[in-house]
Amino acid sequence: MNPIFKFFGDLRTLLTALRTKPIQADQAISIGLMVQNNASMNPHDVALICEDETVTWGEFNQRSNRVARILLNSGIEKGDCVSLVMQNRIEFLICLIGIQKIGGIAGLINTNLTKAPLTHCINLIESKKCIFGEEQLEAVSGVLDELNLASGTDYIFVRDEGKQSCPDWATEVNSQDDQIDSGNLPVTSTILAGARCSYIFTSGTTGLPKAAVVTYKRCILMGITSARFIQKLVKTDRMYNCLPLYHATGLNMGWLATAEVGASMVIRRKLSVSAFWEDIRQYNCTSFVYIGEFIRYLMSPPPKDNDKDNPITKTIGNGLRPDIWMDFKERFGISHIGEFYGASEGNSGFANIFNKDCTVGTGVVPMALIQYDVANDEIVRDDSGFCIPVEPNSPGLLVIKVTEKTTFEGYTNKEATDKKILSNVLESGDSYFNSGDLLKEVPVGFSFGLKHYQFVDRVGDTFRWKGENVSTNEVGEVINQYPDVHISNVYGVDVPNTDGRAGMAALILNKKIDSADDLDLTRLSEHISANLPPYANPVFIRLLDEQPTTATMKLQKNDLREQAYHLDKTPDIILVLKPKESNYQLLDQAFYDKILAGEAQY
Repeated sequence: MNPIFKFFGDLRTLLTALRTKPIQADQAISIGLMVQNNASMNPHDVALICEDETVTWGEFNQRSNRVARILLNSGIEKGDCVSLVMQNRIEFLICLIGIQKIGGIAGLINTNLTKAPLTHCINLIESKKCIFGEEQLEAVSGVLDELNLASGTDYIFVRDEGKQSCPDWATEVNSQDDQIDSGNLPVTSTILAGARCSYIFTSGTTGLPKAAVVTYKRCILMGITSARFIQKLVKTDRMYNCLPLYHATGLNMGWLATAEVGASMVIRRKLSVSAFWEDIRQYNCTSFVYIGEFIRYLMSPPPKDNDKDNPITKTIGNGLRPDIWMDFKERFGISHIGEFYGASEGNSGFANIFNKDCTVGTGVVPMALIQYDVANDEIVRDDSGFCIPVEPNSPGLLVIKVTEKTTFEGYTNKEATDKKILSNVLESGDSYFNSGDLLKEVPVGFSFGLKHYQFVDRVGDTFRWKGENVSTNEVGEVINQYPDVHISNVYGVDVPNTDGRAGMAALILNKKIDSADDLDLTRLSEHISANLPPYANPVFIRLLDEQPTTATMKLQKNDLREQAYHLDKTPDIILVLKPKESNYQLLDQAFYDKILAGEAQY
C-alpha cells in the first residue's frame, strides 16, 4: 500500500476510535437487539452458513425468538442462567440469542468437559436450565445425578444429526417449529448494556475453571473493536470461524463482529487443515478468526502453487507467534493481520488497529508493565512496597488500572475476583487488574506516539496448550486420584515447533518400580483421558523418587521445567503420549530426537 494512503487510513482509524462514544451501562443495548435490528434492515441477507444449512438474518431472528418464548414459558426470567452445551453449529447461536433475548445469562460450557469439571461448571453458575445438543448427550447424561437440575423439566435437548432421540429426562426444542410464535419479544428492548449476558469459563491458577462475568457493554465493545477498528468489516464481508463459540475469541471477536455490521459467517465445528482453504474458496470468505496454534497447523503442509489464490484480505485473532508471522503473510498473501490481546475476564486489552507486524497492538487505557520474578513466581516490589516498572523493551507483568471506564467485572466467585486485583501498585490507593501475562514494548516505527506490545508468556501455574489455558492444579488433582499415584506435580514444557507449552506431570508413586513395564499404562491412560479434556492431558509423565519442594513445602517446579523430558538431564523414567495415540509409552531416543527436530507433529 502507498505509505501516504496508509498514513491517512491509520489516521482515520485513530480519529474514528477516539470519537466513538463509550457504551453506557444504562443504555438499552443487547446482542438480541442487534440480531433483531439486522433482521429488520436486511431480512434476506445471509447471516450464517454451516454444513448444508444457510440462515438469513430474518430466519435467525425468528428462530431465536421461538427459543426465547420456550424459555420464558418455562419460567426463565431476567438474570437467570441457562447453561449451553453444544458444538459449533447454527443452533448454538440460535439458542444463545434465545437465552439473551429475554435477559437470561448464557453459561457457555466447554464441550471437551466431562464428569467432575462439567458438573462443577454447570453448578457453579447456578444454572436454572441446561440446553444441550444431541452430540453432547453422553457427557450430560453422565453427570445427571450430580447436577442441581430437575429431570424432565430443566434439560432441553436440541437435535443434531438425528441418530439419537430425546431422552425421557429432557424436553426437545425445535427452533424451526412454525407452531411457536416467532415475533419479537418486548422484553428484548428493555435489556441494558450493564447487564450480564454470559459466563465464559477460564482456567485459573486455583484448580477448576472459574466463570468470568461478561456484560453486554464489554462484549459488544469487543465486537465493535473487531469489526470497525481491527478488521474494518463491511456488510458484504464473510468471516470463516472454526474456533469454539464458547470462547470469547470465536464468539465476541468473531461472530459478534459480523453481527455488528450485518455481515455473514461460515461456521465449522472444528479446524480441518485439509478443508480450510477449500472452504475459504468455496464460500468466498474474506476474513477468518484464529488462535496462534492453528496458524501453525495451516503452515504445516508443504507449500502449494495456489496458496495465495484465496479471497482472504484480513484476519483477526490472538497468539500468532513472531517466528511464523511474516512467513504466514507471505505464503498466503494475507495483507492484514488483526492480532489482539485480552483476557476473557480482563478490563481492557490491546488491538493491532494499524496493522503493524509481530505485535498485539496498542491500547489507550492506563496500564503498566511491572517487574516479575518468574523463578519465584512473584511480583517484585521496592522498599516502599510499590511495584517497579520494567526498563524499556524488557518483559514485564501486564497490569491494567481499574477505573470508572475500565471496571473489572470479575468472576461469579468474589474471592477469585479479589485475587485478580492488585492494590498500591504505583501509588497508594490505586487498583490494577493482574493479567497474569508477561508482555514487552516493541518498536514499530511511526504510530502517532502510541506504544505497541508483544506477548511473551504466561506466569504462575497456568500455561497455554492447543489454544486453551491449562490449570496445573486441576490436572494434578485428577492424576492424584489414580490409586497408584501418591502425589503429582504438573507444569508446562517447551516443545519445538509448537505454540504454548505441553503439559508434563512428575509423579511419585505409592510403590517403587524398576521400569515402565511395572506400571499399568493402559489403566493410567484411561483414567487421565476420561477425566480431563484432551488439551489438558499431559504429553509427558516423569516418574520420581521424591518431589522437590520449597522451604515452605510448596511443590518446586523450576528444576523440573528446566530438565523437562530431556533424556540427557535425568535418569528417571519418562513417558510420552504420542500424537493420535491413546496410551502413554516409554520415551525412547528415536522419538526424543523427532521432538527436538520439531517433527513430532503435536
